[in-house]
Amino acid sequence: MITVLSGGTGTPKLLQGIKEVINPSELNIIVNTLENDYFSGVYVSADIDTVLYTMSNLINDELWYGRKDDTFHTHDTLEKLGFHETLRIGDKDRALKIQKTELMKKYSLQKAVEIQKNKLGITSNILPMSNEESAVTIKTNDGLMSFHDFLITHQSKPVVEDIIYSEVEPAEGVIESIEESDHVIIGPSNPITSINPIISMAGVKRALKKTYVTSVSPFIGDNAISGPASKFMKAKGYSSNCVGVCSIYEDFLNHYIINNTDNKYKNNIEEIVPKVSVENIILKTMEDKINLAKKILEME
Repeated sequence: MITVLSGGTGTPKLLQGIKEVINPSELNIIVNTLENDYFSGVYVSADIDTVLYTMSNLINDELWYGRKDDTFHTHDTLEKLGFHETLRIGDKDRALKIQKTELMKKYSLQKAVEIQKNKLGITSNILPMSNEESAVTIKTNDGLMSFHDFLITHQSKPVVEDIIYSEVEPAEGVIESIEESDHVIIGPSNPITSINPIISMAGVKRALKKTYVTSVSPFIGDNAISGPASKFMKAKGYSSNCVGVCSIYEDFLNHYIINNTDNKYKNNIEEIVPKVSVENIILKTMEDKINLAKKILEME
């Protein structure tokens, strides 16, 4: 059994490759829930929905958000009526979110996700990291902001001084899925707001120390592959490169994969992690994704 720790952009690209290399039924995916919130009356779990769409081949892989070939009639009508949506939600995507909102009136988030992934024909086990409500606040030079306000309204432009998020308990089965896995893969997602919230939950680091853990760097040189990870790393006192990410995971990491242009960092990382590999981690094509998945799974 393989377990993947996922956010909403970098890791789903890798998941596209992994699910072509192994039987998806042998895969557990633990997904960040830190940024979940209500928008336009519906519950939005963006990272979870991205994983759902990725594993069912429905993902809009141009934006890495929402469904491919979606329409936006509801969004456009709301705008014409004078209601501005913080998130631009597609019609088919909104249907999934409406169903999840209704399911959560009776069930936990975990159960709602299980129902939806089964309806989508997904055989992998998709676990929200927690069923508890959480919040993330970005402290900037312009004041305190919610994550989505910072990311969407302010387009990640303010200077980030700190990132604060609530502590939550892991969902049922999260610890067990890690402990019982042959291999845990930490995908190239934002280490501060996507992965660290998962590994900071009670018992997770202890479980990770009991298995073999591979991580793929989300950085190329001093720049994040996508998103505001560089700003977040600096705000938390880490260098904004693959070495900084490695230092977050060093307590349990067995194998670290960095990009083939970052060979200059290899010696420094080898002082922290037992095994370091230099590969192409820029996942532009399906071939790139499958090749990296194969290299990860062959290097246990």
